[in-house]
This record gives sequence, structure tokens and C-alpha cells, in this order.
Amino acid sequence: MEMTNEIEVNASASDVWAAFNDVERIAPCLPGAQLTEIEGEEYLGVVKVKVGPVNAQYKGKATFVERDQDALRVVILAEGRETRGQGNASANITATLEALDDNRTKVGVTTDLKITGKVAQIGRNLIPDVSAKIMDQFADNLEAMLSASTDDSSSGDDASADDSGVRAVSSPEPEAVDLLEVAGPPAAKKFGPIAGIIAALWIIRRIFKRRKKKKG
Repeated sequence: MEMTNEIEVNASASDVWAAFNDVERIAPCLPGAQLTEIEGEEYLGVVKVKVGPVNAQYKGKATFVERDQDALRVVILAEGRETRGQGNASANITATLEALDDNRTKVGVTTDLKITGKVAQIGRNLIPDVSAKIMDQFADNLEAMLSASTDDSSSGDDASADDSGVRAVSSPEPEAVDLLEVAGPPAAKKFGPIAGIIAALWIIRRIFKRRKKKKG
């Protein structure tokens, strides 16, 4: 599924460009995302989402496919697998920046998303509805981060490397993004009953699996 969103950020294009190229700084701005390690040019982390009572955590990596400073364009490939399940997710994300004035930047984001697993079964139809709202939250978080970094004179070094060159990043554990909650009452009313039924079936299946393991 392909989604296109636009946000406006109260910051200069140069500051926003620098943030987009600094994964350690920008990852916490995305709801549900956490950067955990950096290994060379690969950025490892987790993304947490849920649909009502059904939770999923995707563990994976992100890499830069393209960085064109002249065109103010970045392309990022993110791939992950569910830590407790068979689901997969991949996203090819293209972000293009446009300076509206000295202190305001428009960011166009095109995401080619592929997702499988229980969250996909329940929340696939919700994802386009919530993507714009998540991007608005991202813009607010990005503005706050850029504003705070302007006033912060500390080095901000929150990562340490082991002998293999893998850097562990210390960052707060994020809350899972609830697709029903973000979508709001209209979508929750429309998809909530379906999500509840599928969630109940999924829970029942898990109970039977546990009983089978105990009998075995």
C-alpha cells in the first residue's frame, strides 16, 4: 500500500535536513519507534503498534538508500519482523523537503508499505486513516526536538560501542501506537467490532496452543 502525506515544520530546511540524516535524533520523534543499536550504516530498532487488545512489536533495521542534499531528498528502507509472531513489515520511505521561508519547511513523505501478520489482518484498513495523524505527531515531536537541541549545550552522547563496532543506543522505551485510538471515534466505530472479533479468535487460538504444549 502506498501512502502520501505532507507536514509543515517550524524550523529551517537546513535544520530539518540535518535531523533527517541523524537517525539517533529523529527516531524518538516517530510514535512507537525506538532505536536500539547502530551497526555501521544499519540502524537497528523496534516499532510497537496495536489494534485494541492485540499488540505487535516489529524488530528490524533501517538503511539509507539515497541522500541527495541538493534536492533535499532522502530515501530510507525499513524492514522488520514480529518478535512474537509470523508477521513482517517493510517500508520504502521517501522524504522531500521544501523551504517555505527561513523558519518553515514542508516535508512530503511517500511510504510504500508492506505488512503481514495479525496487525495487518485487523488494522490494514486503518493504516491510511491514521498515517496523517501519526505524521502530525511526528512533526510536533520534531519541532520540539529541534527547539530543545538549540538550547542544549550538552554533547548528547547516549551511545556506546562494543569491540565489534556495534553501538548500543540508550533511549526510552516507546508506547505502542494504538491504531484504533489514533484513528478516532469514526474509525473505531467502523472497525472496532471486526477488530474485537478477530482479537478474540486470536486469543482463543493462543490459549489452545498453550494447552497443547502443556499436554505435550
